[in-house]
Amino acid sequence: MTNRNGGEEHLAPVIPLFGAHTSKDAEPGEMPRRTGPEGVWRSALADDPITPAPFVPTLVGGMDQDEQTPAVNSDELSARASEMLVRKLRAKQLSVSEARTVLRSNDVDRDTIDQIIDEFLHRGYLDDRTLASLLVTAGVERKGQGRVALSRALSQRGIPRDIVDDALSELPDDDEERALEYARSKAPGMARLEPEAALRRLLGQLARRGYGGSSAMNAARTALREAGSGRSGGRSGVRFVESD
Repeated sequence: MTNRNGGEEHLAPVIPLFGAHTSKDAEPGEMPRRTGPEGVWRSALADDPITPAPFVPTLVGGMDQDEQTPAVNSDELSARASEMLVRKLRAKQLSVSEARTVLRSNDVDRDTIDQIIDEFLHRGYLDDRTLASLLVTAGVERKGQGRVALSRALSQRGIPRDIVDDALSELPDDDEERALEYARSKAPGMARLEPEAALRRLLGQLARRGYGGSSAMNAARTALREAGSGRSGGRSGVRFVESD
């Protein structure tokens, strides 16, 4: 090969790869070839592929590199779950059933849940009887609820049936009086309604609070009659006259 200055340029000798024997006829700069048993020339790079070594994961600090998070021991998991439940209880008093639901929703195993619940019961953080009593008092005094509505509300909170019955047994048997008291608080707001419409609406409100049957009917009739007769000598507002 001749360079720009007209002199002969020499190429570096080609070294066979992977111990291959080059052909005697190979030109300078040509890829070295092997001669196989069948007498066919083949490129030396076509043979002896480099086989990668099998991947063996190495452990760093006792954890596989492929793992995303280190293992958490049971004591640490229990502590985290307990702290989370305490935060819930600071915002709202829970029944035992509700506390179990909270723990299950955070992927806490059954054994750990049982341990936490037992500990919270022992410390008085959970108490279904106290909760039932508070709910009954609030339902009666603030919402004017009757026994049916109270029973339904406590059951929805997961409080056992026997505790619900005990809490309701502490109430005096005066559903009729509480129904009348509630009806009296609502009747004045129905002054512009027709008597039958006012009665239907008031009965519906009483039913939603757990008052039904004759107790609700008597309370609604009495409250509407009082509200009608107490306005302008009975010349305006709801006037309800009892009929047979």
